[in-house]
Amino acid sequence: MNTEIDYELTPDQWEALKGLRAPPRNSRALNRFVVRQLVALDLAAMSDDRPVITPKGRSVLLRGSPRLWDVAA
Repeated sequence: MNTEIDYELTPDQWEALKGLRAPPRNSRALNRFVVRQLVALDLAAMSDDRPVITPKGRSVLLRGSPRLWDVAA
């Protein structure tokens, strides 16, 4: 199984990851604790003291949560 879809992110982590797609001006609204968790998972990174989504994070976000697949089916 592809490890990129093996992430069991919390709803807060999913929302923060989605929020990182927005322009940097919205990054202040993100929960810093959750962002640090995403950075530890290499799904986000800090750039100029702002969180940004990494290519790995974008891939995980595009693939979605396996739990969400059940809802969509």
